[in-house]
Amino acid sequence: MRDKIYFIRQKENPFGGAENYLLRLTNELKKQNISYEIIHLKSPSFLASWLKAVLFNMQVCFRKRGFYFSLDRITCPDIYRAGDGVHKIFLQTKKRKFNPLNFVYLYLEKKTFTEAKIIIANSKMVKKQITDSYKIDPKKIKVIYNGIEIENFDEKSSHEKINKEFNLDPEKKVILFVGSGFERKGVKEFLLILSKLKSDFYAFIIGKDKNLNYYKDFAKKLNLSDHIFFTGAREDVKDFYIRSDIFLFPPKYEPFSNVVLEAMSYKNAVITTEQNGASEILEKLFVMKNPNDFTIIDTVKKLLTDEKYLQKIKEKNYKLVQNFTIEKNAKETLEVIKDWIK
Repeated sequence: MRDKIYFIRQKENPFGGAENYLLRLTNELKKQNISYEIIHLKSPSFLASWLKAVLFNMQVCFRKRGFYFSLDRITCPDIYRAGDGVHKIFLQTKKRKFNPLNFVYLYLEKKTFTEAKIIIANSKMVKKQITDSYKIDPKKIKVIYNGIEIENFDEKSSHEKINKEFNLDPEKKVILFVGSGFERKGVKEFLLILSKLKSDFYAFIIGKDKNLNYYKDFAKKLNLSDHIFFTGAREDVKDFYIRSDIFLFPPKYEPFSNVVLEAMSYKNAVITTEQNGASEILEKLFVMKNPNDFTIIDTVKKLLTDEKYLQKIKEKNYKLVQNFTIEKNAKETLEVIKDWIK
């Protein structure tokens, strides 16, 4: 085995998903006495994002140190984990504005997929997008689904806490959305679906967005003000998962959303779109063809009104998510690493 593995990650953010992934993976490496180092960008914080991406690539690739496991798009990876999906596909989901970063990312992305010895995709959707967009041999792409920590939880205390804070009727069902960046993650579509429901319910939108007031006004126009709470970012998201019954998440593009696994781990019925790689683990009945697929409304209505059916789906999801642990993810990733550093 080589002396050391170098993990490549531009940003050093203790709260980021990639950083949590790295922490789990490196903890396993420590247990197995495998040497590693994490390389972050060294540059002034005021630099433009596109320039940081260029400088970081030069920093790590100009004098390559050894075996690279990269979580960022660079021109010299050995293994690349495509946790951010395919930027070329992502750009198709948003209004195009001139941004030098997009050109840099597209250049680096093509080189990354071409030069990597093996690519780890977190969904079959992303694997197909890589092969279709860049003509990459599918044999060099390994699908390893995301994993989460599955915790024990006290249902009663969380219910009491949320009910008290928001003055909720304990008997009413709760529909939940968690995510920041509301346009891409489908908050407008979430609200439109809610507006077509006749049942009595509460809904929570947890997350940040610079256009928050627009969404609040939109909810008001749809006559949802009595049903819905915009909480902003919360550190106690776990309590909202536990209090909720249905997790409705209709994004335009998500490689694989951990929020889907988190919602399942706290016994929610979960609905998302085909554009979310996490949809691959759900029954087709709970997968929308796109964020504007309002045929899902019948499913939501059934979940709200048929208690036995709702509980059946909740328990089914809780059982299913036991197969998507961080331990399993780390084990499968380490197997790929070991195959390529012998």
